[in-house]
Amino acid sequence: MKSRMDWDKLRVFHAVADAGSFTHAGDTLSLSQSAVSRQVHSLEESLGVMLFHRHARGLILTEQGELLYRSVHDVFHQLAMTEAVLTDSKERPEGPLRITTTVAFGSTWLTREIKKFIEDYPGIDVSLILTDSDLDITMREADCAIRFAMPTRGDLIQRHLRTVRSRLYASPEYLRAHGMPKSVEDLDGHLIVFGDDGPVPTPSINWPLGLQVDDHGIRPVLKVNNIYGIYRAVVSGLGIAPLPSYMTRLSAELVHVLPDLVGPEIDMYFVYPEELRDSMRISMFRDFLIRSLNEAWAVPAPREKLSRS
Repeated sequence: MKSRMDWDKLRVFHAVADAGSFTHAGDTLSLSQSAVSRQVHSLEESLGVMLFHRHARGLILTEQGELLYRSVHDVFHQLAMTEAVLTDSKERPEGPLRITTTVAFGSTWLTREIKKFIEDYPGIDVSLILTDSDLDITMREADCAIRFAMPTRGDLIQRHLRTVRSRLYASPEYLRAHGMPKSVEDLDGHLIVFGDDGPVPTPSINWPLGLQVDDHGIRPVLKVNNIYGIYRAVVSGLGIAPLPSYMTRLSAELVHVLPDLVGPEIDMYFVYPEELRDSMRISMFRDFLIRSLNEAWAVPAPREKLSRS
């Protein structure tokens, strides 16, 4: 006889609670809506409690459902962590590795470098999750993270990787059309900055806006809520923007302007949960990351000059 806390039913219940509907949970589990509904109804009957309030707009957990969800979520989290450690080979790291970082760093530097890691460790199934929101890696939304602010949670292991600063850059095309800026005043109406919508990938990202011009701050020509989008706008000749050093080191298209102006220091960290301390996949990727960053920063950044032709 099966226990009332049937694992299959609990798995379905957890998916429904996350999705908020039988239909969306069914899509996640590759089950029909009716099959999902039957599993949840059967679990409710076996426990003798209602787990969801049914509404036309979706499902809402009851008080008993909230209690069960928290317990099941914690158990599944611990099982996932245990699985991650157990699937590491003693000889060669194998299995999934989900890495999250900002859109800008991931889409420029990391996607360019990750090829070496994949070639060296073909048994590791790498997934990059690029988002400017901080995923909760303690809840296995990702296995590890590259972040540009010190983590505040005490149950995360962090390794300082590099200190990054941003400087002002423009394209040769733009400078030929508008001239090389000689002072802060020359930035007014020419800056491309990070927009107000969405999460901010790094602190003090819009530091040039704090510079004073007469009785007002610098006025931007464009706002973009994505650093890679800002980079593309600068390359296309739209304006001047602060860009991080990891991005400009990969480019030979941009000209450094007003070299005395430098953005605040931003520290880069490699972060992972305490439970994955002994994971070979984490260790191999951490060592690869440190080595690759050291090699990249050992090569001087290109110093372009504006062509007068």
